Amino acid sequence: MAGKEAQLAEFDRQINASNFWDDPAHAQQVSKSAAGLREEIASWRGFEHRIHDAVELAGLDDPSLRTELEAEIAAIEEELNKRSFTAMLSGPYDTDDALLAIHAGAGGTDSQDWAAMLLRMYLRWADQHGFSTEVLDMTEGEEAGIKSTTVAVNGRYAYGYLRSEKGVHRLVRLSPFDSAHRRHTSFALVEVLPQVAMDSPEVHIDPSEIKIDVYRSSGAGGQNVQKNATAVRLTHLPTGIVVTCQNERSQTQNRENALKVLRSRLLEMKRVEKEEEIAVLRGEYTKAEWGSQIRSYVIHPYQMVKDHRTEFEVGNSQGVLDGDLDGFMEAYLRQAGK
Repeated sequence: MAGKEAQLAEFDRQINASNFWDDPAHAQQVSKSAAGLREEIASWRGFEHRIHDAVELAGLDDPSLRTELEAEIAAIEEELNKRSFTAMLSGPYDTDDALLAIHAGAGGTDSQDWAAMLLRMYLRWADQHGFSTEVLDMTEGEEAGIKSTTVAVNGRYAYGYLRSEKGVHRLVRLSPFDSAHRRHTSFALVEVLPQVAMDSPEVHIDPSEIKIDVYRSSGAGGQNVQKNATAVRLTHLPTGIVVTCQNERSQTQNRENALKVLRSRLLEMKRVEKEEEIAVLRGEYTKAEWGSQIRSYVIHPYQMVKDHRTEFEVGNSQGVLDGDLDGFMEAYLRQAGK
């Protein structure tokens, strides 16, 4: 805690400087980091006082307080478990906001419907944890579901929690789109990226290396076509990365969101390249294939969701699809921290 308080003191020193707002983007990032850190420190101090009060209550040795004390101890233990979960989020970007992208895989309409189910699952999970979400881009399926979507998930530790979800997710169910009602297997790819501050030195984008196209956004089947060209497509010429954003009515806002996604994708590309270099040096590098799922969701012939990395599984598929993901996230973080 002393380290976090020292970090907060440094943020406050910067905030109180007379030239702090000379760089608005940097100032906003520092202010946001300071606010999150201040809230975290206050929360821990409050928890410490709660434990102290419980110890004092126990020291009274009053039988009439036993029921109240037992309830408070149980609540403290539950809170401690939650905080130990958060304590595992110590990666370089774990406290940051996240970008969540979902792409339907092979399987046609079933996979597009599965991608939409995953989107609903993550939006519900985010809402349950107090994270705000904004859909930046979405391509809807021809018959049902979505082909792809990109969502900003904002809140302290959003990336730390969601990074466990990166990979291919598989669904097994009786297809509602099959007239014979046969069992189908569908796949969708989930990407999770940290949102990168505009003033971050880790990612530099030369404006001359970006091709910008604007076009009219539309909903499914060509519906809701806007009269003005507000959708934005950015192409980063050195890497070939293409980013689209079309959910805002303002072309300027779509452009800013597209740049946000591009910065995150460039950072992720650098991270992957670095990890691959290290793996090659260690003699353990194997190319990651799209088709190897990290988790299977079975709705028929039985109910089960199983994570193939940690072997963690639950028998309530609908509960998971309604956003109950913490058990999977915790199992992944505990394994990653070993």
